[in-house]
Amino acid sequence: MVLFVTFLLMLLGQEACESVSVQGSTRHPLPIAHKYYQSGDLVIAGVVSIVFQFSDTISFEAYPSPSSSDTVVYFSPSLSCQAGLELLSTKGRFIPNYKCDNQNNLVAVLGGPNSNLFFYVADILGLFKVPQLLYGSAPVMTNKFEGAFLYSLYPSWTNQYMGIMKLLLYFQWIWIGIICADDNYGQQFVQDVSPIFSEHGICFDFIAKLPGMTFSSALSEMEEANCKISTVVMGSTSKAMVVHGEIESMVVFRTLIKAAEFYEIPMRTKAKVWILTSQMDFTSIKFERNWNIDFLNGALSFAAPTREVSGFDRVLRARDPVFEKEDGFIGEFWEQAFGCSLPSTPELMTGEEICTGEEKLESLPDSVFEMRMTAHSYSIYMAVYVVAHALHDMYSSMLRHRARADGGRRKLLKQQPWQFHEFLKRVSFNNSAGDLISIGQKGEIEAGLDIINWAIFPNMSFLRTKVGRINSKAPEDKMFTLHDDAVIWPQMFNQVQPLSLCNDRCHSGYSKKKKEGKPFCCYDCLPCPVGKISVLEDTNDCFQCPEDQYPNINQNSCLKKHISFLSYEEPLGIALATYAIFFSLLAAVVLSIFMKNQDTPIVKANNRNLSYILLISLLLSFLCALLFIVQPKKLTCLLRQTSFGIIFSVAISCVLAKTIIVVLAFIATKPGSGLRNWVRKRLDISIVLSCSFIQATICTVWLITAPPFPDFDMHSMTEEMILRCNEGSVAMFYCVLGYMGFLATVSFTVAFVGRKLPDSFNEAKFITFSMLVFCSVWLTFVPTYMSTKGKYTVAVEVFSILSSSAGLLVCIFSPKLYIIIVRPELNMKGQIIRSLNERL
Repeated sequence: MVLFVTFLLMLLGQEACESVSVQGSTRHPLPIAHKYYQSGDLVIAGVVSIVFQFSDTISFEAYPSPSSSDTVVYFSPSLSCQAGLELLSTKGRFIPNYKCDNQNNLVAVLGGPNSNLFFYVADILGLFKVPQLLYGSAPVMTNKFEGAFLYSLYPSWTNQYMGIMKLLLYFQWIWIGIICADDNYGQQFVQDVSPIFSEHGICFDFIAKLPGMTFSSALSEMEEANCKISTVVMGSTSKAMVVHGEIESMVVFRTLIKAAEFYEIPMRTKAKVWILTSQMDFTSIKFERNWNIDFLNGALSFAAPTREVSGFDRVLRARDPVFEKEDGFIGEFWEQAFGCSLPSTPELMTGEEICTGEEKLESLPDSVFEMRMTAHSYSIYMAVYVVAHALHDMYSSMLRHRARADGGRRKLLKQQPWQFHEFLKRVSFNNSAGDLISIGQKGEIEAGLDIINWAIFPNMSFLRTKVGRINSKAPEDKMFTLHDDAVIWPQMFNQVQPLSLCNDRCHSGYSKKKKEGKPFCCYDCLPCPVGKISVLEDTNDCFQCPEDQYPNINQNSCLKKHISFLSYEEPLGIALATYAIFFSLLAAVVLSIFMKNQDTPIVKANNRNLSYILLISLLLSFLCALLFIVQPKKLTCLLRQTSFGIIFSVAISCVLAKTIIVVLAFIATKPGSGLRNWVRKRLDISIVLSCSFIQATICTVWLITAPPFPDFDMHSMTEEMILRCNEGSVAMFYCVLGYMGFLATVSFTVAFVGRKLPDSFNEAKFITFSMLVFCSVWLTFVPTYMSTKGKYTVAVEVFSILSSSAGLLVCIFSPKLYIIIVRPELNMKGQIIRSLNERL
């Protein structure tokens, strides 16, 4: 609509006087005069002063007086200064800082709605400490002293900044555009919100400044600026646009939207959600009245809390421009709103009809005039009440401090403007709408903000619906409330809440990586590294699952690891167990054959007792492997390595003893040899016992200092928890293996030396081959064991035990079994002696 604020001042002033008692319950009308600065079709309200007269009448007057011949450029600093100086002059005469009429004293000034317009007045009035009540945004003053006399009847900007931020975060709009007025007011807004928004993860696609309203000679520059800004704004990927400005900024903003349509800029304006600050009320100029306003459909704005005031529409309908001669504003408004000329107009516009005064305000579309009380209107309504109540308090205070003079006639003490501040700060009352009105010590009204949703209809009318609230007095978690189910979104979004992001969100299973040279809201999405997950969207980093869980294939959740160990229930365990049982039975069969043929020359010649011990130890080695193919428990973990180490050491000691005995036996047969006595003694048993005792000692120390124990390996396998026997001391484990390797090396060396002795008594070459197999197996075991993971390390060890044991069994005893079973004729004493003689 064409917003004429002073017109509302007049109406609200008259409405306010009906319920304000000043002295002795006497009701007085509060006439309001007004002044408008105009240029072309644009009409903006001027400054209205409230003058206190020390009698029983309170009057509201405006300076300078209206004149039909006035042609004043909007936002003119010189005329704004003139208006401020006239407030300090004698009524009707322009003599700054000189007053010859003492009956009227300036008490307070009600100013607005534009901060730039009021700045020059506030700069002057501040020198005289005149209270200035602002129903619009406060001007940016050059020093704190001047701002000390300003009272803002609009909610705190800090609350509005927080409200905008919470609104953006509520809808997850973190990629936004900022459009602001190209003045100090807009610059201050950007400086205030930038750190707050950035701290909460909101960044800007662009910051555009609305071009200023210029003279007609500069329209070409303004048109060019509109084109550039429209291209940036409409081409932005941001869906949420915060528009900051004052009441006349809506005129420029509408021009900006129109420019986008005129230049056919590709981005359609309906695909944006406009977030308007509280000062951005709807207004227009004459040539904009037929422009489409559906771009505001679904817009969200902030507004001072508004209530319906009883009788407001009735007062509006009673306006008559013909009979209200003292109101210089209503005539201009009437002519522009209805496109006609009043009979009193000196020069009638060609082709225009004569205004009858019977035109109805309610017949005008909302884009021209609203019959409802707007946020600005309600602020003026409160301002009138604040001043009236403060005057009432001051009037009462003056009566209590009366003075007698002039023959006993009471006279009121003269009050200065600066003395009125005390009463303004103490104002607290409930207005007729039921709201508690009070001004805090900071000079700001203590009130929250409403969140308004705009709905635009085809007939150019609109409806502003309250969908939320910013309550500055509420706790932090209840400060912001919003009913998002009541929000109407722009048609381009099909009634679905839009997203405003620089890029698509990173799904779970991905993490963000900032794009170089772009704001922090812009990023790439990278898959989580192997073994890590991300559960939420837009996470900065992926994280590890707990030790007992592993990532799923999409890397967006953790699955429980199942417990794994080498057992008889799986093919590998079955194969190894079968292998162990088979060779243990084979060892038992060989032992039984040797015991059955114990008196034969072949068994006697190969040291019968050592062969028995070797076969028994090999049998136990095969059975010992079965301890590795069960669920690890405390007892099995203690017995596994130690039993294997001792038993296998006994087997290798037997092989070593057999090798040494064979070599010594042939050396002792030489004439003059002194080794004959050593061979006859129990040298073989001594070698086995001493070598086995050393291994038993190592195992005992191991069990005492750092025994093996059941443990879970969480990291070797991705999807499994390996239940294993922790060796306790890896050093002791390798000591056991190292000692067996030492015995095997000695055995191999001795056997290699005696490999060429006579065949009938010689086991050396078979022992040499068996030791070669043994060493090959265990040399391969070490790197394989260290490179495998999980239960397969156990399988490698079991396989090494079985392979090395089988190598000893086959390589040492298979030639003897061949003679005993297949060639028994060779197992005769005479045949062995004959063969020996032939060798010698």
